[in-house]
Amino acid sequence: MDWLSRVFGNKIPKAVFIEEYERLFEKPIPPMRPISQLTFVLIDTETTGLDHKKDFIISFGAIKLKSYVLKIDTALEIYLQTPLKRKEAIEVHEILDTGNGMAIKEFGKQFLKYIGKDIIVGHHIGFDLLMLEKALKPFGLKKLLNPVLDTQYLAMRLEKGPQFDLSLGKPGEYVLDSLCNRYGIELDDRHTAAGDAFLTGQLLMKLLKLAEKKGIKDFGNLIR
Repeated sequence: MDWLSRVFGNKIPKAVFIEEYERLFEKPIPPMRPISQLTFVLIDTETTGLDHKKDFIISFGAIKLKSYVLKIDTALEIYLQTPLKRKEAIEVHEILDTGNGMAIKEFGKQFLKYIGKDIIVGHHIGFDLLMLEKALKPFGLKKLLNPVLDTQYLAMRLEKGPQFDLSLGKPGEYVLDSLCNRYGIELDDRHTAAGDAFLTGQLLMKLLKLAEKKGIKDFGNLIR
């Protein structure tokens, strides 16, 4: 049990920026809203490791997509302060020192303002969400409230059908590298948060066009 829990019991007081974020969801996105009118936020994190309980976010990258176009002027890359370094993680993302990185509270403010109530998108997004929620928990966030779309699941759904079992497919068939190669997306700046968010954005553009051809044209049908 951390010190916040000891002082306040199981209830951690909410920071003002958390309350402002949560108020955005008083009105949900209408199911019939066309995909072309939706805003998607492509996100990625680089971390000190793959244990969401012990590891920390080192860097965060994001970019927005609307009307099937990536908005380059929305591209975001933030390096965070972290108390932990792991040799294995550094060999992947090559980030050596984040001592001058952004404090977690300031990151939380910027991150929640940036994503607003838009649709969060990532590749194998579950881990990123766990890490972000862990980072913002000390400020009273219980769970990110945005709709979520995983490009790995979307690709499987469009190519194989919604009941496809990943364990029955070819090894590596739906990792980001394989999908980028399959959809003609040049792999560039891989294993950086900003680079992977941009690659995922390019993949999402391809998948949304494919979804439209298959009759998936609105928020309700896309997110189900």
